[in-house]
Amino acid sequence: MKYKDQHTIVLDGIDKIILNNLSDNARQSIAQIAKIVGVSPTAIHQRIRKLEESGLITGSRMEFNPNVVGYSTIAFIGIYLDKSSSYANVISSIKDISEVIEAHYTTGNYAIFAKVLCKDNNHLMNVLNGSIQSIKGIIRTETIISLDQKINRQLKF
Repeated sequence: MKYKDQHTIVLDGIDKIILNNLSDNARQSIAQIAKIVGVSPTAIHQRIRKLEESGLITGSRMEFNPNVVGYSTIAFIGIYLDKSSSYANVISSIKDISEVIEAHYTTGNYAIFAKVLCKDNNHLMNVLNGSIQSIKGIIRTETIISLDQKINRQLKF
């Protein structure tokens, strides 16, 4: 890894192999990655630490299958605000709604585009009517229900 400028890094082949392996399985051992690359585990550990220090690797986490616990409805909600200055307060309120798993400040029709995970359509309706639409600063919403998700991945290098 080299720095192109103070905000951008340039990855070499070993960095890319490390990142792609970790994005496929964050629990993969350093020894396994070292064997794939053909270098020592210490060298891999040092590179991972440098990638973390650069800010490229920002953490690791477990992924859960929400269907197993009954959460099978994914929806995307376009949120219209009364004025752009309402954004900070609306986001602060949205953070308290556990079903909202992503929220993006966007250009285009919506000020905020949120991803919501619910048990079913009735649960979704309750989240919309009882939580999201009651937030001061939101004037209306548009909801798109996902029928199926075929792609869910990290950026490949």
